[in-house]
Amino acid sequence: MPVPDFLLALRDHVGHGLLPLVGVTGVVIGENGDILLHRRADDGRWAAPGGILEPGEQPARAVVREVWEETGLEVEVERLASVVGHEPHTYPNGDRVQFLDLAFRCRVVGGAPDAGGDETLEVRWFPPDALPDMSQRVLDRIANARADDPAPYFVV
Repeated sequence: MPVPDFLLALRDHVGHGLLPLVGVTGVVIGENGDILLHRRADDGRWAAPGGILEPGEQPARAVVREVWEETGLEVEVERLASVVGHEPHTYPNGDRVQFLDLAFRCRVVGGAPDAGGDETLEVRWFPPDALPDMSQRVLDRIANARADDPAPYFVV
């Protein structure tokens, strides 16, 4: 996935040092309960659409933008599903990050599935009981978004 310009500029100053970042994930649930996923261009894995919150951007607007960029679908945020801090991660180039992820339950309000951008190889709907192989983090976000509890999930 492309690295936002603000992050490239920040890396010029801090090198590979650990950066705390806010990520947003859109768990898009169809009318029949299917889950929208995209196959990432950077690693070929299936995931819920999402990305990095940019400076000055509101999280709900960011997730709408990310879903659009990665799937071609316009969504409306229904609720915050989870707020989870993850362990630090080191990318192959040596950059270190620690994400705070805000996952939102969303529904489609327009557009058409499109994998034509540079971030996505494929866009598909999956029944919740037939999801492809994905990281546990993504599976947890999906489970929290599908839960009947309107309160977001927090780690305590």
